[in-house]
Amino acid sequence: MASEKTEPLTQVQPQATAQMTIPAGNKNVKGLPVDNEGKRDWSFGILDCFGDVNKCCLALWCPCFAHGQNRRRLEHLNQNGVPDPERHNVIVGDGLVYACIEVACDMGWILQIETRRNIRQRYNIRGSSGSDCFVPFCCTACDLVQGSRELQLEEDSFGV
Repeated sequence: MASEKTEPLTQVQPQATAQMTIPAGNKNVKGLPVDNEGKRDWSFGILDCFGDVNKCCLALWCPCFAHGQNRRRLEHLNQNGVPDPERHNVIVGDGLVYACIEVACDMGWILQIETRRNIRQRYNIRGSSGSDCFVPFCCTACDLVQGSRELQLEEDSFGV
């Protein structure tokens, strides 16, 4: 048989490449201190709702739209890592669901529980399931403004 000359088999490992970077906003814009678990307080107190009059008016008179706007902004940040370019629009699907529940049984605030919990988790804010339920129940508008202002801080940190 003819002798076939074979080249030695070499395996080359793939070379390291620059890691992909995803833009991210500052989730603790005010530089609030964190505890041993990495949790911090809200950037604005629950009674700081009058600090942004426009959001306060929207939350007082049209909580369904304020909730829908907060929810959409949060979902967009979570999915895309950047602020929603349409974050200032107030008529959204979640707002209509909220309005229907509010009209039917005056309990639209129930939808705010999940949104508040998700905001707390995104920003590592101290709290509990109990507080996530209690705050929207006691002061719907204050909860909506507090969540909106927390989202606004991160959105503003992008500079867009």
